[in-house]
Amino acid sequence: MTTPHWALRLGTRRSALAMAQSGMIADQVRALTGRPVDLVEITTYGDVSREALATIGGTGVFVSALRDALLAGEIDLAVHSLKDLPTAQPAELALAAVPVRADARDALVARDGLTFEQLVVENGVTRIGTGSPRRMAQLNAWARSLGCELDTVAIRGNVDTRIGYVSGGELDAVVLASAGLHRLGREAEITDFLPPDTVLPAPGQGALAVECAASNAELAAQLAELDDPFTRVAVTAERSLLAALEAGCSAPVGALADLRSDERDVTEMRLRGVVGTTDGATLVQLSTTGPVPASPAEAVTHAARVGAELAREMLAKGAAGLMGERAL
Repeated sequence: MTTPHWALRLGTRRSALAMAQSGMIADQVRALTGRPVDLVEITTYGDVSREALATIGGTGVFVSALRDALLAGEIDLAVHSLKDLPTAQPAELALAAVPVRADARDALVARDGLTFEQLVVENGVTRIGTGSPRRMAQLNAWARSLGCELDTVAIRGNVDTRIGYVSGGELDAVVLASAGLHRLGREAEITDFLPPDTVLPAPGQGALAVECAASNAELAAQLAELDDPFTRVAVTAERSLLAALEAGCSAPVGALADLRSDERDVTEMRLRGVVGTTDGATLVQLSTTGPVPASPAEAVTHAARVGAELAREMLAKGAAGLMGERAL
């Protein structure tokens, strides 16, 4: 029989952002369990590949190595950016906690402190870098609505690399997740927050996922104390929409669930979804609003159903043909 490790081993990607996120969760787990937590750095395929995410498929490329380590017993828990997590949950692993979500919006880091509209309206063709087809679709559609032309450039790399394209003069701006910039203490470099009414974030953006082996019921129960029920409801709706579209995280799909609540419970949810061609010429955008059951368990089940229903409506409007993936 293997003797359990007293120190919990938390698996994390090696990037500065992943380490910051994992360090934040490690502090919470230490306080929760009274046990030391050691960070175990793991390299994923997405970290070493230089191909565009849309080329390598995107889904799971940043999480599969961490999950393999969990299943092999090499680590006790793992922290992921929820937007990188495939929508299908393996039975052997428990999504033990989704902590309180950070800002879900996308953020612009532009030269000369400019906003998006200042860039595109005042500067002619603007070069904006992003690795996300979802962002490309909505940014190009926004520029079209302003009567302007945008040159979206596919980029990869960590936050330093991406912002370096702007400071080095290769690009006018880059778009990154606001949550990541805040977690790295680089929010001062944001020149514009992109409103969700115009640019919907990726499903689950701004949220973290804490995973452990399903067989470790004691640890799963402890980690569940980190779960935020409001965030769980919102991201369940968004990820259910993504799953029903049968789209991966590299597809041009945006979704955001906005919740209204009283002091204790979610009372109403508005879910918005978008799918579009990367040139912004065609978008399918739909939303739905309705009450949410008071019971946390029922609220999650309801959120999953709402996400799937909205996805079916989007498919009926032609979403499948816009995702660059298998038509349904």
